[in-house]
Amino acid sequence: MVAGSTGEAPLLDEIEILRLVEWARAACPPEVAVVAGTGAESTRQTSRLTREAARAGAEAVLVRPPSYYAPAMSEEALAAHYGAVADDSPTPIILYHIPKFVPVGLAPDVVGRLVRHENIVGIKDSSGDVKNLGALVEACGDRASVLVGAGTLLYGALEVGAVGGVVAVGLLATRPCAELLAAWRDGDTARAGALQDRIGPLHRAVVGKRGVPGVKAGLDALGLRGGPPRLPLLPADDAARASVRGALSAAGLQPVPA
Repeated sequence: MVAGSTGEAPLLDEIEILRLVEWARAACPPEVAVVAGTGAESTRQTSRLTREAARAGAEAVLVRPPSYYAPAMSEEALAAHYGAVADDSPTPIILYHIPKFVPVGLAPDVVGRLVRHENIVGIKDSSGDVKNLGALVEACGDRASVLVGAGTLLYGALEVGAVGGVVAVGLLATRPCAELLAAWRDGDTARAGALQDRIGPLHRAVVGKRGVPGVKAGLDALGLRGGPPRLPLLPADDAARASVRGALSAAGLQPVPA
């Protein structure tokens, strides 16, 4: 997933998003799909970035609703927006419901209408509400798939019919998140539940409480390259970094020496 919320999508220039797609596609083996966030405020801009992301190597795109003119974003407006983007897109579209950041929701009945388009193949739900996830699963039926965006709900989402997740905590607890999905698919619900108990507190302490700066601090703590966030986001201070290191240790992840 390139240019998602934790990937600072609203703070990136279009050319940066496209370069990231190219780099991700080159770095990933052929069987791994690259998904790019291409949501923008205008339908025209969203369509253009979607086409360019597909040319850069994205196998699918994640499209948030436009929200600057939120009061005007009626069901009809959203249907027109997503319909035009889907008609024009050379690659499948995943809807993105993230009410924490985007004040235009994608209600289950609206989603049920949108996924009738053959090029809209799913939705990522970051509402943090398992009942909403269940309603989306029902609305999508066999026409589209539901992905969860909250690491606290990965196990619960699978229980109600989601097919997987795009979760920021997976940047830190990559193996436990992957193992949770594998255990679920193997029918080992006890192990899947135990792994959820491990990653849930980490999500709350780092992703939920600290956001992008916290995730970047976590990557730094694990010896990866998180680096500073882009302004206007401020980097984690020393106290926040210490808290993140503690959360990683509690989750069984070993930070490198400070």
